[in-house]
Amino acid sequence: MKQLTVISGKGGTGKTSIAAALSVLAQSSAIADCDVDAADLHLLLEPDTVENGDFSGGMFARIDASRCTRCGLCERLCRSNAIHDFTVDPISCEGCGFCARACPDEAIIMEPNHSGKWFISNTRAGTMAHARLGIAEENSGKLVTLVRKNAQNAAENEELELVITDGPPGIGCPVIASITGADLLLAVTEPTISGIHDLKRVVEVARHFNVPVLVCINKCDINPYNAGKIEEYCTENGIEVVGKMPHDPEVTRAMILRKTIVEHDCGHVTVEVNKMWERIRERLDA
Repeated sequence: MKQLTVISGKGGTGKTSIAAALSVLAQSSAIADCDVDAADLHLLLEPDTVENGDFSGGMFARIDASRCTRCGLCERLCRSNAIHDFTVDPISCEGCGFCARACPDEAIIMEPNHSGKWFISNTRAGTMAHARLGIAEENSGKLVTLVRKNAQNAAENEELELVITDGPPGIGCPVIASITGADLLLAVTEPTISGIHDLKRVVEVARHFNVPVLVCINKCDINPYNAGKIEEYCTENGIEVVGKMPHDPEVTRAMILRKTIVEHDCGHVTVEVNKMWERIRERLDA
């Protein structure tokens, strides 16, 4: 089984649109939507959920009033100021557990913080593993790892040869969790100053974990000078640019119709995505 992860140094580069298109072109792959902070792959692939469960991203403290002697030690020790009047505010509580360890009466109980749900669904492009975080819940690599594992299990059960992952933007913990163990990364960028800067950061992360990177320049014609700068950087660093997508309003039209850019005629964009997929497949098979 091979694993392809689509990443971007910043949000809004078109990463999810391209990941969805590649999953349709692959025809026999499992899909993992690891951009759990802003999951939107389901908007294009319209999943039919077959399995789901709760996700616990950490712990929070609860004071057992029947044991509490109201000594006030926990309130004095809490660095998050989450304990007031011998009651724990679950929003402020960081779940560190220090108050539970310090309580002389063992009146503080650490309980799982159910911060979201995970799903396994059927889509027209294949089985998809995805998740939804609760409002204002903190994301971590733990949920990303769970989603990837669900996709890998689905691929094994269905004897599929590929897992395509829509990774989160940036370079933080969720990104590291989404690229660790991947066979190939596709970094989607755009010809802007921030796009160039963040592409360089994500390439550095990929190299740290020894994962090969390919680059796709989306909306390459909105600033040909910056697009040239990206190509120059890639050439200097031995990175292949496998796709250069022009800007086309039909891409937005495809999203409105809940279709990928290979299921709706987006002109040169559709042609370029097909060419890019052929090159990616060659690299995966190498």
